[in-house]
Amino acid sequence: GIGGGFQYGLQVSIINSPAEYIKSFIRETWLKRYDSSPSEEMITFMWSFIVSIYSIGGLLGSLSAGYLAVRFGRKKAMLFANIPALLSAALMGLSRLCGSFEMIIAGRLSSGVCGGLAMNINLMYAGECAPRKLRGLTAMTVSTSIAVGKFVGFALGLREVLGVEDLWPILMAASALPALIQLLTLPFFPDSPRYLLIDKNDKEECI
Repeated sequence: GIGGGFQYGLQVSIINSPAEYIKSFIRETWLKRYDSSPSEEMITFMWSFIVSIYSIGGLLGSLSAGYLAVRFGRKKAMLFANIPALLSAALMGLSRLCGSFEMIIAGRLSSGVCGGLAMNINLMYAGECAPRKLRGLTAMTVSTSIAVGKFVGFALGLREVLGVEDLWPILMAASALPALIQLLTLPFFPDSPRYLLIDKNDKEECI
């Protein structure tokens, strides 16, 4: 679940802490570009767009999860979900350095795609790999991963950790770590027996 439910929970909670810092960043960037201060309505609109575009990315990821899971298999699809996660971390982590709040918007969209993919495929992969007696328990671990991800997101956002003005880009790029952990560990996991039997017609490998 480190690259599945955990990623979703992390991205949902991590955006709350740096809200005022990101609004200030938008205000400063706008002033430098256009030599005029944006209205409070515009700042609120941009912030709302940054928060809500995650859901649009999640929709795109969810709609493509089924196709990717069948076309490439559950494991490879889970690995593929790390690409938008790393892209998101890079965009949001470098946004202040590049002076572009549009990079935060693009990063949130990309992280939403990751969340939509990972949430669906994580549940599918865990359920299909689990022994029959443990299938229900294993499926519940996805919810546990989401809860842990939310907790870690809130913990990282504390002022004593990364919730300060100088460190908010690092906070927003925190999704890179679980993505890298999954990229290093998941290749050693087996593929889903159901995928191998039904989609690949490989009975021997399935057994």
